[in-house]
Amino acid sequence: QVQPVESGGGLVQAGGSLRLSCAASGRPLRAYPVGWYRRAPGKLREFVAAISRSTGRTNYADSVRGRFTISRDNEKNEVYLQMNTLQPDDTAVYYCNVDGAFQYSGVYDAGKYWGQGTQVTVAS
Repeated sequence: QVQPVESGGGLVQAGGSLRLSCAASGRPLRAYPVGWYRRAPGKLREFVAAISRSTGRTNYADSVRGRFTISRDNEKNEVYLQMNTLQPDDTAVYYCNVDGAFQYSGVYDAGKYWGQGTQVTVAS
């Protein structure tokens, strides 16, 4: 069992930056692949980024590629999502997902563990 916990959300002006963090209780987070998803008001949940367990392989949604960076610090047992040049369309609740799997193509399939989410609001 692993229970992800997100932090780092907040209110930021368009063009600004935020860094989200995902930690976990239970089993160590470093033992799992981790992904980030988001859900904007009135929209379906959307994949954002993912990182593999040990190789460091990453995958990004086209909408965030070049602006967002996912990384992990296994010594701190945390996963980060650095978000730069934020736009109002990035406004959403961001969720940390744990224990997904990378397909052969690199696409990330969500695991069963979800955090409560952290709100990111980008003002224009």
